[in-house]
Amino acid sequence: MSQPLNYPNYILSGPDVLTLVVGSDISRCPNTPWPTCRGYLHKRTHSGFLKGWRKRWFVLKHDGYLLYYKQKKDEGKCRPLDVTKLEGAEIEIDSSLGKPFVFKCVPQSGTRTFCLCATSNQEMKRWLEAMDKAAHPVCQNHVWIDVTLHNSSLPPLAIKNPECLGLLHQLDRDQDVWAQYYCILKDGCLYFYASIRSTQATGGLYLQGYSVSEQVLSFKQSVIELNPPSEELKTFYFCAENETENKRWITALKASIRKWLPLHQAIEDFMNRPLEETRM
Repeated sequence: MSQPLNYPNYILSGPDVLTLVVGSDISRCPNTPWPTCRGYLHKRTHSGFLKGWRKRWFVLKHDGYLLYYKQKKDEGKCRPLDVTKLEGAEIEIDSSLGKPFVFKCVPQSGTRTFCLCATSNQEMKRWLEAMDKAAHPVCQNHVWIDVTLHNSSLPPLAIKNPECLGLLHQLDRDQDVWAQYYCILKDGCLYFYASIRSTQATGGLYLQGYSVSEQVLSFKQSVIELNPPSEELKTFYFCAENETENKRWITALKASIRKWLPLHQAIEDFMNRPLEETRM
């Protein structure tokens, strides 16, 4: 089973009319994960009339930005008191203040240092792990990677509005055997489950840039061939229960992939439109 593949920037293509939703409701959409970490922390301050520790509501976003508000109720309603990019920041425990559960964050810009205090050792570890991951991302941080990782932790029937679902056999070309999986197609990602009763996916495949075709392979009547956008990536072969199911999957896969365009291609398509179509 292939693990999810890292992919370049892609955007969702659609009708000519683009509708923008302004507000904080995106975090409440089905299958959209919450921020990486959020909660109250005490922040050390040296400004103003009151020096010492102030309780603030902190939110660590999936894009690696740390925000904080005066109170929890201000999130999504008021502008944050501060926004800091954590990429490249130094995150470590600070025992120099003689206070437990204190850690500091030194952003890469070096313009300021955050001294933060959690309420327990477990809470401090939770924040340290989340902030360290944001400060040293392994790969490009992309919201849809986070969404698909979130979806893969769900049972198959918990994924809202799937584009296609059902049994598929995947060919293992090294061993020349077919393995059966219960599959869910959602937003250009194919999730694999051992069965419909599984609690989480065993793997997944990002399909952005892949092409779909129907081919005859060996003794099989017809199979679904997924060709990658690069020779470095693997070609996949699937087979449904019958020819009708094959066609249903092919149609769904093509439609799901078509909704996504490489960012450079989307920009090029937009710039090549007639002038009257590109006016804002």
